[in-house]
Amino acid sequence: MLAVVLGGTMTVGSPAGDERPAQATPPAGFTQQVVFSGLTRPTKLVFSPDGRIFVGQKNGIIKVFDGLSDTTATVFADLRSNVYDFEDLGLIGLALAPDFPADPWVYVSYSYDGMIGGSAPTYNDACAAIGSCPASSRVSRLRADGNVMTGTEQVLLHDWCQQIESHSIGDLAFGPDGALYVTGGDGASGTFTDYGQAGNPTNPCGDPPAPIGGAMTPPTAEGGALRSQDVRTPADPTGLSGTLIRINPTTGAALPDNPWASSADANTRRIVAYGLRNPYRWAFRPGTSEVWLGDVGWRVWEEINRITDPAGGPVRNYGWPCYEGNVRQNGYRAAGLELCSSLYTAPAGTVTPPHYTYAHSQQVAAGDGCPTGGSSPSGVAFYPRGGGSYPPEYAGAMFFADYARGCIWAMRAGPDGVPDPADIVAFSATAAGPVDLVVGPDNDLYYVDLAGGSVRRFHYSSGNQPPVAVARATPTSGSAPLAVAFDATGSTDPDPGEILTYRWDFTGDGTFDATGATANHTYPTVGTYPAKLRVSDAAGRTDTATVPIMVGTDAPVPVIDSPTAALNWVVGQRIMYSGHATDPQDGELPPSALSWHLINRHCTAPDNCHTHVVQDIAASAAGSFLAPDHEYPSYLELTLTATDSGGLTASTTVRLDPRTVSLTLASEPSGLQLNLDGTNLTTPATRQVIVGATTTLSAPDPQAYRSSSYTFAGWSDGGARTRVLTAPETATTYTATFTGAPGCGDSFGYTCTTVGGAPFVPADQTVLPLTGDEALTRVELPFPVTFYGQRYTSAWVDVNGRLSFQDPGRSWGVNTPLPDPAAPNAAIHPFWDDLVVRADSSIRTALVGAAPDRRFVVEWRNIGLYGSSSARITFSVVIAESGQITFHYADLNTKGREKGDSATVGIEDPTGTDATQYSVNQPVLVNGRAVVFTPPAP
Repeated sequence: MLAVVLGGTMTVGSPAGDERPAQATPPAGFTQQVVFSGLTRPTKLVFSPDGRIFVGQKNGIIKVFDGLSDTTATVFADLRSNVYDFEDLGLIGLALAPDFPADPWVYVSYSYDGMIGGSAPTYNDACAAIGSCPASSRVSRLRADGNVMTGTEQVLLHDWCQQIESHSIGDLAFGPDGALYVTGGDGASGTFTDYGQAGNPTNPCGDPPAPIGGAMTPPTAEGGALRSQDVRTPADPTGLSGTLIRINPTTGAALPDNPWASSADANTRRIVAYGLRNPYRWAFRPGTSEVWLGDVGWRVWEEINRITDPAGGPVRNYGWPCYEGNVRQNGYRAAGLELCSSLYTAPAGTVTPPHYTYAHSQQVAAGDGCPTGGSSPSGVAFYPRGGGSYPPEYAGAMFFADYARGCIWAMRAGPDGVPDPADIVAFSATAAGPVDLVVGPDNDLYYVDLAGGSVRRFHYSSGNQPPVAVARATPTSGSAPLAVAFDATGSTDPDPGEILTYRWDFTGDGTFDATGATANHTYPTVGTYPAKLRVSDAAGRTDTATVPIMVGTDAPVPVIDSPTAALNWVVGQRIMYSGHATDPQDGELPPSALSWHLINRHCTAPDNCHTHVVQDIAASAAGSFLAPDHEYPSYLELTLTATDSGGLTASTTVRLDPRTVSLTLASEPSGLQLNLDGTNLTTPATRQVIVGATTTLSAPDPQAYRSSSYTFAGWSDGGARTRVLTAPETATTYTATFTGAPGCGDSFGYTCTTVGGAPFVPADQTVLPLTGDEALTRVELPFPVTFYGQRYTSAWVDVNGRLSFQDPGRSWGVNTPLPDPAAPNAAIHPFWDDLVVRADSSIRTALVGAAPDRRFVVEWRNIGLYGSSSARITFSVVIAESGQITFHYADLNTKGREKGDSATVGIEDPTGTDATQYSVNQPVLVNGRAVVFTPPAP
C-alpha cells in the first residue's frame, strides 16, 4: 500500500515478510535466490567449515546462521559501542581463523568511533561538524563459544587516522601462508582534492609539514589522500592509510619475513602494497599467493590490481592519488604537490599499473546492460578451476561487482589461468546493492545486498530451471474478518514456454487451500498467518514465497512533521526533524516506536543514482542532523519508520534537495583549463555545486592551447594557484590570468610541436571500405599502441577525419573543442570536420618501417568537404611504435576551410577530460608543415 505524505512515500509492511526484490537477469541456466533477508545493512559474508554462516552488519552486529535453511540468526557479537556507523563508515571486514572452529577466533575490521588511542563512543554514530570528526579504525579478534562471543574484544591494531567519513578500513582475510592481510583506505574526501586542508581544526591527523590545526598548502602538504604515499616520507612516522598490510594474527605485528621487515618503523614493516584509494574488497586467487584487489576510483577510472607476491615483495606502489588508473590524476597534478611531482619524474616501474581499468563512461562488457556514470568495484571472488557446477567457461574466472552500477561481471581465465581483461562477460545486470562476493562451499556465487538487507546466490542447472515464486497480498493487515486478495502473477520461470501451477496455504498449517495464479481468502479470527505460495513447473521443480497476514490489527500511520520537501539545505546546516505516528489499536505511539533513516542519493544522471547511508537514529520523535558535504547532483532522503506493539511497521519518506550555486570558471585568454575538484574544465565553464561545499580550484601550470604554452600569472581576486573555496551563496566567477609562449601540451604530459618542410607520408597498401558521408570502420593495429597510458590493438577510422581507439558508436560529423567529455573516445583528430568520400576519394592504411620503429599510417586522400563539390584535401596520421603521433597535410589551397577554420586538430584522452588541442576552427594548417604529438617519457 502506497500513499503520498508530505511529498514522500509511505510504505506499510509486516515484521517478517518474504516480499522479494526484483530478480536479476543472470545468463541462461542461472537463477538468483534470496538466501537470507531481514538483515540491517549487511556488509560481509563468511562461510564456516562446519556449515555455519557469519554475516557482519555495518552497525557492528555480527550474526550467525546454523545453515542455509536457518531463517533465525543468533547474534554472535554486538560491537555497536565501538563501531562508527556513519556515512560510509562501519564494520567492513570479517574473517574466521583458518582452522575454525578448532581455532575459535573471529576477526573483524571496522571504523572506530574515536581517535587512535581514544575512547568510544566519541561521536555516537553522528558528527557535530561535517568533516571535523577525525576517527580511526581497528582490527580485532573475538573468541567464539558456540554461536556467541565469549570474553572481551582483543585489539590487534588501531591505526588509519581519517578526517572524512569515507574510505576507511577495508577487508581482511587469511592468506595461504597463514598470515592475516588487511587493507585500509586513504581516509580522505571523495568530493574535493584533499591534501589535508579541510576540517576544524585543519590537518586533524597531524600530517606533515604542519601540526594539528596548522595550514596545509601545496607543494609541501602530505595530508588527505597523500597519506597513501606516506611510506615515501621516512622522516615522519608511517600511517597505514591506502595500504595492504601483512600481520601476525595473534599480535598484529609485522611478520619477520615481510619485505620491509628490517625497517625501524613498525607500520612500514607491516606494509606489502600502498598507493591505494579505497581497497574495499579483494581476494586471493586460489592456488596462488596473488591478491586481486578492487580499488574504488574517483573522477574517471576504476581499478582491479594484481599483487603477485605480497609476502615476498617487492612492495608495490599503485600511485594514488597522483595516478588514477594508468593516468595522472588531474586534480592532484594540478595542485602542484611535491609528493606527486616527484613520482611523475621517478624511474619507470616506480608505479605499478592496474591489471584492468574501466572508465565511468565505458561499458565493462559490450551490451552488458549496466548503467555508466557512477562506478565503484565492490566485490571480488574466484570460481574454482574444477569441481563447480557452473559451465566450464567460468572455471578460474574472477567475478567482480560494482555497487554503483548494480552489476556483476566475470573476467574469464586465459590459457595461463590468469583472468584476462580482454575476456570479460556480463553476469548480472541488475544485482541489488552488491558489497561483497563469495564463492560458497557449494561452489555457488553469493553476494551481500547492503541496501536490501539480504544475502543472495546464483545457482546453475544445465537442465530444467526452477520457477521463481512471487506472492503479493492486498491488504496484509486489518481487523477481523479480513478479506485478502492474493496474486502470484509476478512469478516467473527461466525456461521459455514453461507452464506453471500455483497452490496456496493461507494459514501456514501445511495444507494447501486453493490453486490458481490468483486467489481470495477471508480470515475470520485474530492472529498472524504466514500465507504460503508454492509454484511448480511441469517437471515438478518448485519455489515458495510467504506473505505474513496480520488479522486484528492495522498498521501504524507515521507522519514527518518536519522537514518538508520545501527545504533546500546547504552543507553543514543543522536540519531539525520531528514526526509522530498513530496506530488504530495502540493510539499515539511513543518515541521509542519511531526510528529514522537518512541516506544520500548520489546521481550521475536523473535516473542513475546510488545510495550512501548517512545515519540511523533509533527511538526518537525529534532531533537534528547536519547536512553532509557532497558533490552535486545529490539529494537526501529522510525516512521515518513506526513500529506498533504487534510488530507491524510503516514508513514514510521525504526527499530533501540541496540549494545550489553556479561557479563560473574563466581564463585570460579564454579556452584554457582550470581544475575543479579533480576535473579539468575548459574555460569558460559553469558548474553547479551545493552551497557551503568545500571545493578545490587549481590552475594547471603550464598548459597549452592554440600552439602556445601558458603559465599561470594570478587570480583576478588574488590567492594561490591552488585555492580552497567554500561554495558561496551567490553565483561567482573565478578568473585566472595566464602568460603565453609558443608550444602546446596537456596535463598528461603530451607535447605538441610543428615541423616545417616535412615530406608528406602517404598510405599505399590498403584501401578501407569507406564511402560517402558519416561512415567508419574498424581496423586491427599492426602493433599495440600506447595512448594516454592505455594499450590498444584496434581502432575505428572515421570518414570525418578522426581515428578512435574506443568504438565511438557512430561517425561524428560535427566537430567540438577538445577535450569533449560528452563524447570521450580516446581519439586522434588530424582534421575533424564534416567530410565526404567522393568518387575520386579514398581512405587508406599502410605499415612502414621495422620493429622497434614501425609506423602505422592512415591517409585521407583527396577527401571532399561536405557542402562543396569541388574542394579536396589530403592529410595523414602517422602513429609510431614509440607512441609519437604526427599529422601531415597536402593539397590545401588558400581557402580558410581547407586550412582548418571549421576543423578540430588534436588528440584527446579516453575520458574526454584531457587533450592536446592544436587548433579548433582556425585556418592555421599549412602544406608541408607537420604537427607532432610526443608522449611523456615512461
